[in-house]
Amino acid sequence: MSRAPADAAPVGPWILGAGGQARVVAAALRALGTASPGVFDDGPFEPGEHLGGTAILGRVPDLRPGPVHAALGGNAARRTLVEGLAGRSWRAVVHPAAVVDPGADIADGAFVGMGALVQVGAVIGRHVIINSGAVIEHDCRVEDFAHVAPGAALAGGVRVGEGALVGLGARVLQGVSIGAGAVVGAGAVVTRDVPDGVTVLGVPARAVER
Repeated sequence: MSRAPADAAPVGPWILGAGGQARVVAAALRALGTASPGVFDDGPFEPGEHLGGTAILGRVPDLRPGPVHAALGGNAARRTLVEGLAGRSWRAVVHPAAVVDPGADIADGAFVGMGALVQVGAVIGRHVIINSGAVIEHDCRVEDFAHVAPGAALAGGVRVGEGALVGLGARVLQGVSIGAGAVVGAGAVVTRDVPDGVTVLGVPARAVER
C-alpha cells in the first residue's frame, strides 16, 4: 500500500458551490491547513477560474470521488443539492477560530464559522450553517439544513427546526422553539415559539406571513 509522505498536508473535501458561502468554506479549510482540492459548481465560470485560490474544476455532474461539503447559503438549494447526490461522504467544516465544546455534537456536512460559539450539549444537524460569530448556547438543537446567520444568538435549550433561518443578529430566548422552515428576521428578539413555516420580525418578534 502506498502512503503519502509524512510531511504531506492533509487534503480537505471537494466544495460544491462557488458563491459567498463557498468562499467562506474555502477560507476556513485553508485556515485549518486542509485546503480543498477543488470546487464544482453549475453556475457560469471561466476555465481556470479560482475561488479564493481554490480552482473551479467543473460542474456538479463532474464531481470526483472523495468527501464533499455542500457550500450553498440557501437552505432549500443546499438540501436539493445534497439529496441529488445520495451516497456521497459529507464532511463537516469547523473554522479553527470557532469555539466548540467537546460535549457538543456536529453532524456530517455542517459548517461552523469564524468566531462562532457552540456550547456543551448542543446538537448541530446535517448540513447546518452556524455562521460567523453566532452563539449556540448549552443544550440547543439545530435541525438539518437550518442556518443561524452571523451574530445571531440562541439561549440555552432553543430548538431550531429543519430548514429554518435565524437571521443576522437575531436573539432567541431560552427554551423557545423555531419551527421547520420558519424565518426569524434580522435583529428580531424571539420570546415565544414560532410555528412551522412562519416568518417573524421585530422586537418582540411577531408573525408577518405564513
